[in-house]
Amino acid sequence: MTPLLQLLLFFLSFSPISTLDFLYNSFNATTNLRLYDDARLDSSAILFTNDSDQFSIGRCFYPSPISVKPASNVTSFSTQFVFSIIPEIVSSPGFGLVFALSNSTNPPGALSGQYFGMFNNDSVPTVGPIFAVEFDTGQNDEFNDPDGNHVGIDLNDVQSVKTATGGYYDGNGTFVAVNMRNGNNIRTWIEFSGDKFEINVTIAPVGLDKPVRPLLSYRNWRIEEYLTREMYVGFSASKTTWVERQRVLAWSFSDTGVARDINTTGLPLFDNDWPSKSKLSTGATVGIVVGCVVFVCVGLGALYWIWRECWDVEIEEDEVEDWELEYWPHRISYEELHNGTDGFSRDAVIGAGGFGKVYKGVLENGTEVAVKCVNHDSKQGLREFMAEISSIGRLQHKNLVPMRGWCRKANELMLVYDYMPNGSLNRWIFDRPNKLLDWKGRVRVLGDVAEGLNYLHKGWDQLVVHRDIKSSNILLDSEMKGRLGDFGLSKLYAHGEAPHTTRVVGTLGYMAPELATSVSPTAASDVYSYGVLVLEVMTGKRPIEMRPDSYNDLLLVDLVKYKYEERNLLAIADERIRGEYEEEAMESILKIGLACCNPKPTLRPDMGQVVSLLLGEDTPASPRKLLSGLTTNKSYRRDSDADEEDMATPLHLA
Repeated sequence: MTPLLQLLLFFLSFSPISTLDFLYNSFNATTNLRLYDDARLDSSAILFTNDSDQFSIGRCFYPSPISVKPASNVTSFSTQFVFSIIPEIVSSPGFGLVFALSNSTNPPGALSGQYFGMFNNDSVPTVGPIFAVEFDTGQNDEFNDPDGNHVGIDLNDVQSVKTATGGYYDGNGTFVAVNMRNGNNIRTWIEFSGDKFEINVTIAPVGLDKPVRPLLSYRNWRIEEYLTREMYVGFSASKTTWVERQRVLAWSFSDTGVARDINTTGLPLFDNDWPSKSKLSTGATVGIVVGCVVFVCVGLGALYWIWRECWDVEIEEDEVEDWELEYWPHRISYEELHNGTDGFSRDAVIGAGGFGKVYKGVLENGTEVAVKCVNHDSKQGLREFMAEISSIGRLQHKNLVPMRGWCRKANELMLVYDYMPNGSLNRWIFDRPNKLLDWKGRVRVLGDVAEGLNYLHKGWDQLVVHRDIKSSNILLDSEMKGRLGDFGLSKLYAHGEAPHTTRVVGTLGYMAPELATSVSPTAASDVYSYGVLVLEVMTGKRPIEMRPDSYNDLLLVDLVKYKYEERNLLAIADERIRGEYEEEAMESILKIGLACCNPKPTLRPDMGQVVSLLLGEDTPASPRKLLSGLTTNKSYRRDSDADEEDMATPLHLA
């Protein structure tokens, strides 16, 4: 090989794999883009979801992956695009659109609805990496959404790391809100600096120049963890029952400089463009009028009969079936719930989960309630609904979310709980809360949950295994006391009866290790989940930190265990509450968490023992008394020094 050829190959080895620069001022059949699932070309725009299907996902990607991390550096890019979103019914839940860099054009397990067709829920981690900007037109408290009209940065998770309400800053620095769900065309600018790991997002109505100040800026080296050597660039959207159209009308992209400006003149407008009836001929109009007159006459002639039948139907619809008589509490009429939630309006939605949406409402007696509606498409269905009625409906404890009633209308299933005004525990610890829960509050809530869980395990005539204990299922009442909620996965067992089930349920990071080989949850597996909750609350870290490669995920239990073995437990404590606690008290509670997370179920404490430690005469302010009764599990000794019993890991209760 000649020296000149060697030199040429040397330079080629350090050159980017490829560069990308394109501009689409509109789209047609010859456009070099790949459309997947329900995505299609519609009036020179790309439409993503199907109006007729209950579940719909649509994706559009550039056909070739772009070079994102060609060597040790990260590629910068710039993009512009114009989008519009419009619902069929203004009050229906919104879903939105994402611009994404993804390792795949079809992420495994991606869900429709609020998951944009790119992400999964917390029970099945998203397979990525995915680096996305969401334009979200719905509010979901489960994801800590600030409102139903926001822009967010997503790193392999539908829960954004940073959000901002949709809008722009004018020349005077004044924020001007932009409704992203009224069908108007919205122009977007996204600039990503690979050197600084910084992304800036700007939006404005078409016709305005680019605002000087970005709407949303996010800078964090962790972005690199969600990028790979090559990634696909494009858009994705999805929906469930409610129809919402998401369109992209124009798009430019460049990874070599600033993306070229889009020509926004002449772009189609989609404001209120839902199908309407065409103009009718005079004869057709006369026919319709005559038909209407006849119909009204027939209706008036049968008015009395219809009136009587309507009352009969109302009574029949509310008639209680035999199985319903077995369960407490009482049935609440659908009419009362409908009126109390303003017709189950979008503004009344306060959360969503595996079953469906949760609405805030007010009963006729003025009581504030949370109404949990089971979707028609819920995979859990009637069986789990019955489990929830049979368990929560008869359980009464100060640390359980009280169930006030229930309702069934045909296939619509609803549970009515007391409203918890302070939301879920995770919102007071994670994602830059408006007010951080302090040390005393955290200890109090952990004690409340321990009491509630002990009642489920021992305080009733049957054992109730919760099976999904996590911070988002701990609700806080008006006095900031912890209430254990969401019994949708609970299962009743007679005390001493061997539990049986057909599937593993729960949330990754909280699930006991024995459930990997057995699908039979027990009280001990609940104790393990509670232990993870303790560690989560005291460290301010989530149970599992997702990495770009799934085999490199970091479990919080392992991290605390490492610090414990290093005799440096306090290093893992939440630094935001440092100075609020005695060091021995923090160490003691972290050790209790580790004790509950013992890999051997038989060596975990039961919840009665945990309650006696947390809420008995021995308080967290007295760590020596708190640890009274703790002994070591010698099978997990890290050395043979008998004097280092308090450093053996993990601990268990004698």
